[in-house]
Amino acid sequence: MLKRPFFIVLTMSLFLSSIGFSHAAVLPESGEWNPPKVVLDDFSAYSKDLYTTLNEPALDFKAFETALKGFVKLQLEDKILNTEYLTVIDMSRSANEPRFFVINLSEKRVEHKSVVAHGRNSGGEFARHFSNKEGSFKTSLGFYRTAETYHGKHGLSLRLDGLEKSNNNARERAIVIHAADYVSHNFIEKFGRLGRSLGCPSLPKEGYDQIVESIKEGTLLFIYFPEEHYLSNSPIANHNFSEVVNG
Repeated sequence: MLKRPFFIVLTMSLFLSSIGFSHAAVLPESGEWNPPKVVLDDFSAYSKDLYTTLNEPALDFKAFETALKGFVKLQLEDKILNTEYLTVIDMSRSANEPRFFVINLSEKRVEHKSVVAHGRNSGGEFARHFSNKEGSFKTSLGFYRTAETYHGKHGLSLRLDGLEKSNNNARERAIVIHAADYVSHNFIEKFGRLGRSLGCPSLPKEGYDQIVESIKEGTLLFIYFPEEHYLSNSPIANHNFSEVVNG
C-alpha cells in the first residue's frame, strides 16, 4: 500500500514573497491533497532553509539541492508515486564514508545514512567513471523511481527504474538495491576500502529491510556526482521553476 503523499509546503515568508497559487491548498475531509501547481521563484532560498533544518553536514548541499529540484519537478508532474521519502546518493564522497541518505520529507529529517557501494569499473575508493551501458559494471548517474521488491541471489532486493537518458537502462542492466557482505566497516578495515558491485547501489545488511520498506514502490532516488556532462544535459537537474504554471 502506498504511503500517504507528502507535498512540499513552503514557509510563510516564502509563501508571501515568492510563491503564486492559483487556488488555495487545503486538506479536504477525504484526506486527499491535490496541490496547485506552484511557481517556485525562490527555490534556492527554500532549499537552503530545508537543508539547514535537516542539519546533516555529511550531506553535500549541492547534491541535496539538485535532488530536491528533481523531486519538486517530478512531484508537480505527478511522476512520484510515494512522496514521503527522498533518497540521495552522493558519489563524490569516499566509498568509506556515509554517502547514502534517506530523507523523511514529512518529518524534515535524515532518517538513515550509511555507506553504499558503486560499480567496480567506476573506481576504487572514489567513483570517477559512470555509464548506462549494459556490461559496463559502472554506476549510472541521475534520477530513479523505486519499484517492486523481489527475492534474488542477494535476498530481498528493490528494483529501480531510471527516469532519464543517463540511467534508462537500469532495469535491463538489473541495477537494483540489495544488501551485501562487502558493504561493511569490517570489509573496509580488512581491505582498506568498501567493496564494489556490478553497478548496483549495494547497502550494508544492518537496517536494510527497514530501508527497503520505507523507500519501495515509487519514491525518488538520486545518484549524484558533479559531472559536467550529466549536470548540463539532464532536463530534470536543469529544470527552471519560473516555467512552472498551474495545470
